Amino acid sequence: MDRYTISNGLISATIKQAGAELCSLKAAQDHELIWQAGAAWPRHAPTLFPIVGRLKNDVLHVRGKTYPMKQHGFARDLDFAWTQTLPHACTLSLHDGAETRAQYPFAFALDVTFTVDDRHLSIVYEVTNRGDEVMPASIGGHPAFNWPLVPGADKASHTLVFSAPETAPIRRVTDGLVRPQVYPTPVEGRTLALSESLFVEDAVIFERLASRSLRYASPDHAGLEFSWRGFCDLGVWSKAGGAPFVCLEPWYGFASPADFDGEFADKPGLMHLAPGEKRSFSHRISVG
Repeated sequence: MDRYTISNGLISATIKQAGAELCSLKAAQDHELIWQAGAAWPRHAPTLFPIVGRLKNDVLHVRGKTYPMKQHGFARDLDFAWTQTLPHACTLSLHDGAETRAQYPFAFALDVTFTVDDRHLSIVYEVTNRGDEVMPASIGGHPAFNWPLVPGADKASHTLVFSAPETAPIRRVTDGLVRPQVYPTPVEGRTLALSESLFVEDAVIFERLASRSLRYASPDHAGLEFSWRGFCDLGVWSKAGGAPFVCLEPWYGFASPADFDGEFADKPGLMHLAPGEKRSFSHRISVG
C-alpha cells in the first residue's frame, strides 16, 4: 500500500510510504492542517536524512571520495517499508542499500513511527548505525502547515508563540548555504508575527533555541502546539512570493556554511553515531 491512515476518533493522520511522509492531519470535523502539495511546493512533510539543507556543490566528501547528495538527502525520495500498521500507529523503515551507498557510504537504519494519542500526533525518528565505523549524519522533519489555517482568513494575523523568549541571533541562507553572519531575531519576546516578507530571504534558522515548543495560531483558529525533543535547531520557512503554507522544521544539523567544502565528518552540526549506536528524535503536533 502506498499510504495508511491512523485514527483514534479525535484526530486522524495519513502517511505515505514514499519518504515516510505525513500527508494529512485532521481533527474531527475540522479543516485539513497539512499543506496538500500544490503548485507552490510539491511536498507535504518530507523526512530529511542523512543531511539537512544543502552541501556545497551538492557533493559529500568521505575519505577522499566524492558522492552526489541532493538538498535534504535521499530519504524523502525513497520508499520505506511498512514494519507496523495498527489502528492508532504505524512504523516505516529504510535501510542502506546500493542506491543509498552510491550517495552515502554508511550502513544505517532509519525508523519513523507515527502515533495518535488523544489530540496529539507524535512522530519519532530512530537512527541506527549498522556499520563498524563512526557514522556522521543529520536528521530533520519538514512539516508544512496551511497558512492561513482557515481558508480565507488573514495570513497576517497568524503568529508563532514560543514557550520561552527567543533573544539569540538567527541564521539565513543564500543558495541553500548558511551565511557567515548572524542577524537579530525577528521574535519579539516570545512572539513571531508571520508575514510573507519574513521569507523573502529564505528560511529563518534558530540554532540556539531556548524553547522546546511553540503555538501556531490565529484569531480565527485555535491552531496547534508544536513541540520537539532531541532536535537542537529549528527552521521556519515558506516559499517566497506568498505561498499558502508555513513549514516548522525541527533539525539536528543544518546546511553547510557557505565556505565549507571539506570532509563530511567535519561539517558543523552533525551527530556522530558509534558502531551499533541508536539515537531517537521526536516532535509532536497537538491539535486544538
